[in-house]
This record gives sequence, C-alpha cells and structure tokens, in this order.
Amino acid sequence: MRCIDFDKEFQRYVSAWMKEHAKEYRNYDEMEAAMPEVYDQFLDTPVNWLGGAKPGEYFTQFDNPKQLVNWMEDYFKQRIPVPDMLMNRISELGLSAEGALMDMLRKERLSLDARMAAVTLLREIDSAAPLDLYVAWQKERRDEDGENDLADNALDSLSSLGERAVAAMRAALPGATPDGQEAMLTLLSDYPGDEQVFQTALALLRRRRERAAVLADCLGRLGDERALPALMALAASEETPYLDYIELRNAIERLGGDAPERNFDAEDPAYEAMRNMQ
Repeated sequence: MRCIDFDKEFQRYVSAWMKEHAKEYRNYDEMEAAMPEVYDQFLDTPVNWLGGAKPGEYFTQFDNPKQLVNWMEDYFKQRIPVPDMLMNRISELGLSAEGALMDMLRKERLSLDARMAAVTLLREIDSAAPLDLYVAWQKERRDEDGENDLADNALDSLSSLGERAVAAMRAALPGATPDGQEAMLTLLSDYPGDEQVFQTALALLRRRRERAAVLADCLGRLGDERALPALMALAASEETPYLDYIELRNAIERLGGDAPERNFDAEDPAYEAMRNMQ
C-alpha cells in the first residue's frame, strides 16, 4: 500500500491557509492558537491526493486488520510519520487486530518505534495475548542499559491488565533481575497478601538503598507491619537523603508507625530546594 505523508500534506495545507488568512490575525501566536481548528478542517476537507476522500475518513474504508497493520509497518520501514488516523482505525477494529499486532511485535528487527506502537495498540484493544512476553521482558530487565522504553511501555500494559497479570508476575519474581523485580513490585504491591512478594520487596529494600523511595512505597502499599523495622532504620540513617526520607516516612505512617525525626541542612540539595519554595 502507498504510504502517504499526511504530515507533509498538512504542512502544505497550513501554508496555503496562512497566506489566505494572515490578515485576520494580529500576530503569529494568534495563528498558532488556531491550529487545532485548522487541523480539524484539514481532516474534514476532501482532497485530490486521496481521490476525493477526507483525510480524517480515509482509513475507515479499510477493515482488514492484517492489511492495516502491515501498512503501518511499511510506514515505519519507510520512515514516514504514521498517520494517527491509521493507528486509530487499527484500534477501532479491536481484538480482530490482535494476531497481526502480535506478529509485528515479535519482529525484533523492526525499529523500536514500530514495536512501541504495537505495544500501545495492543493495550488499547485490551489484549492479554502478549502477557507472557511482557513479563519475560520485565524478568530480564537491566535498567543500567538505559534502553528500556519497550519494557516500560509493556509495564504500563501489565498495569492495565490488572489482576489478569498478577499470577504470571508472581511466578516470574524469584528468577527476575533486581531491576525486573522492582518493576514488577510496583504493580504487585497493589495486590497484598502474598508472602513471596512481601519478602522480595523487603530484601530489595535492604540491598538497594539507592532505590529506597520506590521500594518504601511498595512496602507501604503491601500493608505488612513487619516492614517497619527496616523502614525505620533507613529513615533514621544519616545517609538517607531528604526525598527518600519523605517516602520512607510516608510508608511508616501508612503502616501505623511513627517515623524518626531527622534534621536536614543545606548540604542536601533537595531539602534546600524544597525549603526555598516555601
């Protein structure tokens, strides 16, 4: 299928519109404020380059999800901006697009942007098909690599799946990397009562002081008072910075404890910044 650059066509439309309407506006900012309305007009105007169709309705004539997903893939391969209308059409087709999107997601040679789009669309159609794959990505996480956009997007999808994802994440937790355990704990902490989840969160708090804020929040949500000694010890430590202390204090109070008092000074940049804002 032909990959039409809708962004470029819109730029042409805007250029013509600005020449025609420039005298109606006092400055560029006023014209900029009108752009959303201009874009809506663009979407609703029949154009020759689409055979007389309206840009906003062009993709609605297609109802084969595999064809549409392959078309989207071609856009990414040709490095032409994917029209929102194409992605919206795929989303409208719902679970009928699941298989084609899963095929696209499994193509590791595709660009990151392409696979990210597949993850997003699978989430929009509420597909549970990639659940095991998403959990595997979390299990293998190493955040020091600095390239976890795909895993982060997948984590959002696991969150949207709710309880449907809980059993798989709990099963993966013992064998996951520390980064993977932390990522899954941010979701599993909304489902308290599992001993393994609690012990994993507590062990990570003791091992990863630099991640105290995130892990304290997890333990607070898990609601198990046995976490109080570890939380209070970290809160009392002079090595714990101000922002981490705030999260530790919140978790301690959530569990019914009283956080130790701390005095901070200008040597803690976060504390100084907060004080200057008051």
